[in-house]
Order: sequence, then C-alpha cells, then structure tokens
Amino acid sequence: MKPPFRADQVGSLLRPAVLAAARAQFKQGALSGEALRRVEDDSIRGVVERQRAIGLRSITDGELRRDYWHIDFLRQLDGVSINSMADQSRFGGTEEQPPVAGVTGKVACSRPIMVDAFVYLQSLTSAPNAGGVTAKVTIPSPSMLYLRGGRNSVARAVYPDLAQFWHDVAVAYQTAIRYFAQQGCGYLQLDDVSFAYLCDPRFREACRANGDDPEALPRIFASAVNAALRDRPAGMTITMHTCRGNFRSSWVAEGGYESIAEAMFSIDVDAFFMEFDSARAGSFEPLRYLPAGKRAVLGLVTTKQGAIEGADEIKRRIDAAGAYVPLASLCLSPQCGFSSTHHGNAVSESEQWRKLELVVRVAQEVWGEA
Repeated sequence: MKPPFRADQVGSLLRPAVLAAARAQFKQGALSGEALRRVEDDSIRGVVERQRAIGLRSITDGELRRDYWHIDFLRQLDGVSINSMADQSRFGGTEEQPPVAGVTGKVACSRPIMVDAFVYLQSLTSAPNAGGVTAKVTIPSPSMLYLRGGRNSVARAVYPDLAQFWHDVAVAYQTAIRYFAQQGCGYLQLDDVSFAYLCDPRFREACRANGDDPEALPRIFASAVNAALRDRPAGMTITMHTCRGNFRSSWVAEGGYESIAEAMFSIDVDAFFMEFDSARAGSFEPLRYLPAGKRAVLGLVTTKQGAIEGADEIKRRIDAAGAYVPLASLCLSPQCGFSSTHHGNAVSESEQWRKLELVVRVAQEVWGEA
C-alpha cells in the first residue's frame, strides 16, 4: 500500500527532555551547533525506532530540529521576514504567541531547505533492518505566506500585483519540492491552516479587516497549492493536513468544513488529513465532496489532551464517516501533531506513544492492516 497508510500520523512529536535542554544551552551560547546536531541526531534515532516498534509505516523525524512547524521553513525562503502575531488572530488561553511570516522581497527558493534533515531521516528508514517503512517530510503550505496578515503581509512595493506574488510562490515551492525529490523523498505533506481557519466566521472577519474577501480565499489558496504542485515529481505521494491551530494545546478557529470543502478537495494531492477530534470540526457530511481516488485521513485521536480515547468510540466514528465516503477511502491518524512548536502540547510522552499505538491497533482491526 502506498501512503497515506491506514494508520498514519501528522508529523510532530514531543521534544525529548535531553533535546530541549541542549537547545536551551545552544541558544544561550553554552553549546556548539555541532554538539546540538549530535543530540538532535540521537533524539531522532530514538523516536524513529519507537515509531517503527509500535507499527507505524509512516515515519517522521518528529520535527525535532524545528522550533516551529512552519517558521523554520518559511524563514529560509528568499524575500520572507518573520514578525509578531497580530491581535485579531491570536491563540486563546496563552500569553505567548507564535511568530508569523511576512513578505518583504521577491519570493524564491535559492537553496535546498530542510533537505539535509530528510537525508538523515532517510538513512534511518532505508537501512536493511528498517522493516519496510517510509520517511515522511512535512513542510508548510504555500498559503502560510499569506493567510495571517493577508494583503497587508505582502509588501505592495515589491508585489503591487498579487498575481506575480502567487506565481513566484509557486515557482519557489516547485523548486523546494524538487530538491526533496532529488534526494529520494517519496512522501511529502503540506501543513495548512488556511482552509480550517476560513471555516470560522470570526476569522473571516479578520480577513475582511486585512482587505481580503474571505469568500474568494478558499479558491485562491487552492489555486496557489495546485500551482505549487504543477509538474510534481513522479512517484511522490503528496498529502495535505488542515488544522485549526495547535500551539501549547490551544487553538484559533472552529467550524465545520462545509463552506470550504469543495475548494479544498479541488487540490491535487493524494489525501487530506482532516481534524475531527472535537465538535469544533463539525460533522462528517462535507466528506461527500471527496473526489474518487482520493483519501481522507480522519484525525479522530486528539493531541491536545492526554486522556486516551476508547477504541470502540473511534470505530463508531469511522463507521459514521463511512456513510459519506467508502471505507476503502479512509485512514486514521491523530488530529494534529503532538508538538507543532518546540513547547509541545499538554500531553506526556507516554500518552503520546499510547495514542499512536491506539491508531495502529484500531487501523488493524478496522482495515486488517496498518
């Protein structure tokens, strides 16, 4: 079976304590970059072995080398600057807020980004004793260069015409993806919050305040992703994960997928990782728009709380989704990553692994494979 697998995962994992301590030392100037890299390598080797041991076939490096799921990638694109979060789109329940990207120059990808991290992961998953697993890379969606600040986040002096901006973004992403393909990457995921955020009326109002039409944005973002995937590398599985915010167990948006489903499902990816862990995500009905041949990966296991879900309840919800999509077109995963930022969610490492074990066990019982 090609990815996504029946039991899959979004990507990020809690940072081991030894790595968190090493990174703090590095930022204080008390540890060299080379020494930090060795700790990262050891920590990644450990989480790769644990993923394989519990039966996952989709293996990530846990994003352990990153501070933020998106910023570490976006800041390495030409023309991108990093700024503070605007008041109208803040995460609730926490004073600290993640930074956001803005565009202050011509967007391009003039060098490989995070490809060295993939090469190390690939070395761990392609070894003779690796057991037929697949290395999975996660990068932020192209829309993450625009969503938070809208038109106000793209310098008008640089891009008086947004059509040129989106063209340059597409070319930059085509280049970035090609760098991964050249090193043998066969499974890449775009992480995206734009579609799920646009399900929320409050966020739509924030878009209007930024000078954008929220009714038009889903199609604009879908076109941007499709342009980025034009001439995609042969044999590479590409999926998209959509999220309502995941920062220290807090979130930004709520609302069902109905208003954006048709636009989102027009994107030329192989599967959609979709949050369905709480009432904030709405019903399964929008799955009726899923095109034939595509898969929906149901995020039914929350990463925001440590309580372990019941297997029977997960199976019941898979059956409910099956009213709109054939069971063969469905897979199972956690709702998001466990540590989209270096802070991590309010979940213990033990709970994290138990939740991933649960995903594998339920998948085996429902589909006969993980």
